[in-house]
Amino acid sequence: MPQSQHSPHAQLGADLFVEQGRLAFERAVAANKDSVAAAARIVADCVAADGVVHAFGTGHSQAAALEIAGRAGGLVPTSRISLADLVLRGGEDRSVLDDPLLERSPGLAARLYALATPRPQDVFVIISNSGVNNSIVDMALHVKSAGHQLIALTSLEHTNSVPALHGSGKRLADLADAVLDNCAPTGDALLPLPHGGALCGVSTLTSSLLVQMAVAEAVALLIAEGHEPPVYISANVPGGYDRNAVLEARYEGRLHRGGH
Repeated sequence: MPQSQHSPHAQLGADLFVEQGRLAFERAVAANKDSVAAAARIVADCVAADGVVHAFGTGHSQAAALEIAGRAGGLVPTSRISLADLVLRGGEDRSVLDDPLLERSPGLAARLYALATPRPQDVFVIISNSGVNNSIVDMALHVKSAGHQLIALTSLEHTNSVPALHGSGKRLADLADAVLDNCAPTGDALLPLPHGGALCGVSTLTSSLLVQMAVAEAVALLIAEGHEPPVYISANVPGGYDRNAVLEARYEGRLHRGGH
């Protein structure tokens, strides 16, 4: 009999991850029908009002921010807020990014918000699996105090299973006008390991799914309401770069995506 049939690790592998990942996708779709519609309405209204969608996440949540801002098939009026903005546009020395406690710095959210140069009609998408990190909640509080609409992209299972760390006692989901639940488990990883821990994070995949669902719905709303949606095409197809440059020119000075 093949060794894999006797191994305690027989269940670990690509097939199991695909199976569990598919179930996570199905959960995310089922759980977010109303939330996707609400998020799409916020985004469509923003774009129709000549606004920009600002995405912010730290750590691996930056992957979902990249899915929102500046990609082929996505909306042009999108901007990504990054800790690196402190250096790229804020005049700080590169060494500031080496501080492991940078995210906890007082006033960080206000500084990043100012560097994003938002206008009143702009909206924010803040991404955090746990939804409890100080910089995330600080930014959400700052965004709401400035009068913007806020979409949260988080794991409700995770955020509801851990203590609120911010002094306000708030979590990201508590502050949002629409909450997209990526349905990732607490700790993100899907496949339990035999001796503890787990393997293969799924939040990036389900978050990307929800982002694209909201974009698809927002563009459908814009078209139905008589607006021409500003959507990127790939810069690597003939004419793509020039076409995108024309669309970007409408938002000159408002689209920031330099940080990594």
